[in-house]
Amino acid sequence: MLNILKVKVLAFDLQWCIYLNQLSKHAYVAYFFKLISRLGDGLFWFVMLVFVWVLEEKYTYKQVIYLACASFLATATYKFLKTKTLRPRPYQVHQVIVLGDRPLDHYSFPSGHTLHAVLATIIFGYVSPILLYLMLPFTVLVALSRVILGLHYPTDVFVGALLGVAFAVVVLMMAYYFHIIL
Repeated sequence: MLNILKVKVLAFDLQWCIYLNQLSKHAYVAYFFKLISRLGDGLFWFVMLVFVWVLEEKYTYKQVIYLACASFLATATYKFLKTKTLRPRPYQVHQVIVLGDRPLDHYSFPSGHTLHAVLATIIFGYVSPILLYLMLPFTVLVALSRVILGLHYPTDVFVGALLGVAFAVVVLMMAYYFHIIL
């Protein structure tokens, strides 16, 4: 029974990966999502951090260091998972998948871009809800970009999002407990 479920998930994963990746055959779509992906490397989130700092004047270096540490721990976690699961990227396995951007590492599972996008959106959105109007659509675009560009399967993105939510909840709970963000 478990093997049947695994096969169905893998088939679903590949089907949607191929479907979404086909969108990148249009040059303007590929360029747009490559730009989104590059902004999701960190520049967009740095700009959001500056906005939080400007909009919410009560925040100081202590909060910035706290958020940087949370981001570092999230990075360490997803890199650890990548080296344990060793899932190859879709373009490496399936010839029909077109690589639309350079990968940052060799493995696919989970999506670090999505993890960080969800983590930052939840935390910065908690601190300054007005920024959610920018961050939520951008986060969805980052997640889509990873599949459209042939870098991740949909399940990589889904698990990256779940990890982002989990880290955000822990970060906000600890921040509340230690009186860091509130």
